[in-house]
Amino acid sequence: MTPTPPALPVEITVFERGWLSANNILFIGQRDTALVDTGYCSHADQMVALVQGALGNRALDRILNTHLHSDHCGGNAALQQAWPWVETSIPPGQAAHVRDWDAYALSYTPTGQECPPFRYDSVLQPGTTTLLGDKPWQVHAAPGHDTHSVVLFEPQDRLLISADALWENGFGVVFPELEGDSAFADVAATLDLIERLAPRTVIPGHGPVFADAPRALAVARKRLDGFASNPGKHALYAAKVLLKYKLLEWQRIPVSELRAWTDATPYFGAMHQRHFNDRGQGEWLEGLMDELVRSGAARREGEWLVNL
Repeated sequence: MTPTPPALPVEITVFERGWLSANNILFIGQRDTALVDTGYCSHADQMVALVQGALGNRALDRILNTHLHSDHCGGNAALQQAWPWVETSIPPGQAAHVRDWDAYALSYTPTGQECPPFRYDSVLQPGTTTLLGDKPWQVHAAPGHDTHSVVLFEPQDRLLISADALWENGFGVVFPELEGDSAFADVAATLDLIERLAPRTVIPGHGPVFADAPRALAVARKRLDGFASNPGKHALYAAKVLLKYKLLEWQRIPVSELRAWTDATPYFGAMHQRHFNDRGQGEWLEGLMDELVRSGAARREGEWLVNL
């Protein structure tokens, strides 16, 4: 039986989102308010409404991003418009790219995703603490899924905001591997870090809050072993995830437009060249669509691919 997560402290509200947007974690403290991760830009209006409804007559004082993938910071700009004085904190590794807004270096161009430009005011430096809901939370470096990602840990109640480093049944795509960098060892090191922290409750980047961190870690390590022993398996998984993610945004798309999008999206070209160049890119895309259909994630309607 899966353990029931302990009730979260009253100052924390988790907005569990669909897979297009990361979960949003709202803190309402006596001193200030804060939101960790802000979802994808196409859900920004809904996210702002959720936050406004929960805050009542309070203002949003702070935004914190665990990392800068589009599904975790795509609502930043909308929140900065709603609360112009909100302080925005990001991990330090890509601060220069945000300051000068480099959509390629920030991964939005390579993944074929969108993120409206936003500003940052401070950085979440690993090894420091930050006050959330009137309690100090530790900032820990958590490379692997993203080189610059952090996780946040509150030791009194042993609460972990794990972002995409650990889900109840796995972890996020290891994006540095798609760029030709070795990062599976970083994933393993981050899982070891989480094991040492021994969280009682985990608030993941996607999916429900859960309590059984040892089970989740075992699942993640088994998955990681499979990817490390067969990087092509990870590349195939990543390609399907990127395709499904974009389909979540579009809901339905003519196959000709989908082919144009994959042709223009650098990660698809890199994955095809590195792992699947025994077949043409068009044939490879047909195979990816067939796999989404077989898994129940999509269906074909003539020349259209439709999200399910």
